[in-house]
Amino acid sequence: MNNYGVSENILNLSKEVEGLVKDKFKEVDEICEANSLKVINAFQECNLAEAHLNSATGYGIDEPGRNKIEEIYAKIFKAEDALVRAQLISGTHALAITLSGLLHPGDTMLSITGAPYDTLQTVIGIGENPSKSSLKSYGVNYEEIDLTDSEFNVDKIVERLSKKDIKLVEIQRSRGYSTRKSLTVEKIENIIQEIRKVNTEVIIMVDNCYGEFVENREPIEVGADIAVGSLMKNLGAGIATSGAYIVGRKDLIEQCAERLTAPGIGKEIGPSLNQNPQFLKGIFFAPSVVASSIKTAIFASSILEKLGFNVEPKWNEKRADIVQTISLGSEEKLIKFCQGIQKGSPIDSNVAPVPGDMGGYEDKVIMAAGTFTQGSTIELSCDGPIRQPFIAYMQGGLTYEYGKFGILKAIQEMEK
Repeated sequence: MNNYGVSENILNLSKEVEGLVKDKFKEVDEICEANSLKVINAFQECNLAEAHLNSATGYGIDEPGRNKIEEIYAKIFKAEDALVRAQLISGTHALAITLSGLLHPGDTMLSITGAPYDTLQTVIGIGENPSKSSLKSYGVNYEEIDLTDSEFNVDKIVERLSKKDIKLVEIQRSRGYSTRKSLTVEKIENIIQEIRKVNTEVIIMVDNCYGEFVENREPIEVGADIAVGSLMKNLGAGIATSGAYIVGRKDLIEQCAERLTAPGIGKEIGPSLNQNPQFLKGIFFAPSVVASSIKTAIFASSILEKLGFNVEPKWNEKRADIVQTISLGSEEKLIKFCQGIQKGSPIDSNVAPVPGDMGGYEDKVIMAAGTFTQGSTIELSCDGPIRQPFIAYMQGGLTYEYGKFGILKAIQEMEK
């Protein structure tokens, strides 16, 4: 065994793959540079000062640092306003706040990307064992239109929205626990243009989780009204230890803020709980960390395809998010791959994850994540439901070097 703790055959294959993907890595670096310029320009144009690193206490009434962070987020996303709060616990929580803030009894939401991610299904109230606190339980109606071969069903979407009785359209950018492709900003732009030809009033919301800074444009720039994501993913860069964001139209952001705090108060309150430095450093490092995560995914895609596994996306395909799927074909291989990722982690590397029940999921799920922040999927992590075809959903990698190490350990574990 070498310093990587893997066989010479695996290490030699790794070197071959790195030679193959080097030009693709250059493309990733170009996107990283464009997004880094977007971030530094926003910091400077918004006049970020050292004083904004400080936090208020108690109610946090009009806290300057928190307000400055939200101004910076709005500038980066080219949005009218933003809500960036430690009190938003996760991406699912931010989506739940957004949907419950914008939808009222009798309103109808339409997902045009098929069934959403498992935990959001629970929020809406679809699937088995719906929650008594779901949107449907409060009289919100739900409809969905499936993708066709990972493409929007334009005819059905246009026909349904031309009736003008839908309040909100939901677009999930990432694949979730499905086998469809994630959606590029270009595809989102095209469907928004088609929607606006027949309906100018409907709210278009994008679940942006896992997609931020993967491309050099974001959904608000191409016509979305509101976009939502987690700081445990791309924009936290492994530095933010809590939080999520909502960006978009000012009137919609205020409605979401009133759902998070209280009607009539909205964005005015909410101490940042000493998170300002982490939020700012997170967004500052995010372009580089996201690039490392994408390189990790490209490497994984190439080497695992050479080992005979079905991967999505392929290493040379255009990417819309940081998620890499590997169809492992059996429960045993899925478990071993996740256990190998855990062995390659900096924390709890001696722990062997096993499948278990998890709130919001119908199947048992195995999750590997030796992360500095619990639930931080921008750090190298891997998970998957224990169901056919036993797909590992891998994401993250704070640096490419650490990501590569984790993948090699996972491959070695499967070969035992």
